[in-house]
Amino acid sequence: MAEQLLMPKATAVWLVDNTSLSFDQIAEFCTMHPLEVKAIADGESAQGIKGLDPTLTGQLSKEEIKRGEGDVKHRLKLSPPKVRVPEAKKSGPRYTPVSKRQDRPNAILWLVRNHPELKDAQVSRLVGTTKNTIQQIRDRTHWNSANLQPMDPVTLGLCSQIDLDLEIEKASRGIVRPEEVAEEERLLSAAQSQNYRSRERSEEEDGELDAAAVFAKLSSMKRKPEEEEEEEGGY
Repeated sequence: MAEQLLMPKATAVWLVDNTSLSFDQIAEFCTMHPLEVKAIADGESAQGIKGLDPTLTGQLSKEEIKRGEGDVKHRLKLSPPKVRVPEAKKSGPRYTPVSKRQDRPNAILWLVRNHPELKDAQVSRLVGTTKNTIQQIRDRTHWNSANLQPMDPVTLGLCSQIDLDLEIEKASRGIVRPEEVAEEERLLSAAQSQNYRSRERSEEEDGELDAAAVFAKLSSMKRKPEEEEEEEGGY
């Protein structure tokens, strides 16, 4: 749960209808003005709003309500959250602690050598560096190139394995490896083989038909001179 009350007005409606807490107690707990709470109790405000039970959301315990009902001066307190939700990461370059910044060139060298498909922007996101530094390490013009040793950024604690795998997957998406191309050239799929055989069969049948047509034409041409000779002899 968050450390801020969820739906304060709906919570105030429920507390007015289901407890004997004072207006001041409800107003302070729900971050409202006591007159607003009084208007809710009088039916002048929050009409149509369904009350929200804070004990069901885990933001207020029943014991805390009873304590407030027994002591008008008691101020209700939010129950501590049972689950801590991590804050969303802010966009922008990754922050690298000062103690680990000296390891970044080694991590960049490892990424460049082992995952050349990664773009400069991806390497920058992973280890929190600049494109200029990455290019210097690629070109071996970095001031400390002679002493650099490739080191896994995950082992160095510069990024997580999940982040690294995600960037590699993004970079590899749509890229066909050379060995896969060679495999495709050597082996035809079943559908391609079937289509190839069908084309060969149709070409053979066409060849047989063409040969039969040629022989038939030659036979007819041979018969024509013989018939003409018979006609001349009979005349």
